[in-house]
Amino acid sequence: MDEATTDATGAAGAAEGTGPQRRPAPGTKSERTRTMILETALRLFQDRGYDKTTMRAIAQEAGVSVGNAYYYFGSKEHLVQGFYDRIGEQHAEAVQDVLDREKDLARRIRGVLLTWLDVAEPYHEFATQFFKNAADPESPLSPFSAESRGAREAAIALHRRTLAGADIAYAPELAEQLPQLLWMQQMGMVLYWVYDRSPGCARTRALVERGAPLVARGVAVSRFRVVRPLVREISAVLGEFLVSSPRPAKRGRPPDAGNDGAPA
Repeated sequence: MDEATTDATGAAGAAEGTGPQRRPAPGTKSERTRTMILETALRLFQDRGYDKTTMRAIAQEAGVSVGNAYYYFGSKEHLVQGFYDRIGEQHAEAVQDVLDREKDLARRIRGVLLTWLDVAEPYHEFATQFFKNAADPESPLSPFSAESRGAREAAIALHRRTLAGADIAYAPELAEQLPQLLWMQQMGMVLYWVYDRSPGCARTRALVERGAPLVARGVAVSRFRVVRPLVREISAVLGEFLVSSPRPAKRGRPPDAGNDGAPA
């Protein structure tokens, strides 16, 4: 039996799950199994590369059946979604001290972005492989895809907190648009970081240092009535053509063919 057939057979275990990522209750054996599968996948992505790592190899290294791996993650792409979620959770926790301490918006933006770089640093080597797949508009790995909605909304919520705790005035009517634009800025930084080969990603960090004050000034200027329509229009264009996918992603787990996916 070839690997594709084996993976397709193992995918049957996901059939009875509630979605492409099954999230067990915290503290349970199922959660520990899911975490082990995710950590194994990330290690193999680093060691072998994303494209050369299969769900079968991940399951074998994790010591679970292929179907069990598919029970928690509907495809290799959805393992990356689990990675996105983990990065977001670690970032939100790590940046709390900055948000508690700083009130100046430029310092808050700077802290949020630099902390993200610190959290993501261990995964920089294979980030290029992720981006190659995420750049496909039909890929569930795209930060603008429907599958990435949870991670995207969590990141936007963090930027909303960044704004809310700052000692700066901005138009209340732009309260929804500005966090989205800050998230777009973060996506631009991530793209630069993916291709940054300077030691310690020094150029990306320098970009954040110089860019954060400029962004903060832009937010401050947005309080002027004459600027508000421009901010709304920019947000509308980005939302329509980037966040809203022109068609749903077609990729996902292989077709079901069997049933060996009982959870551990």
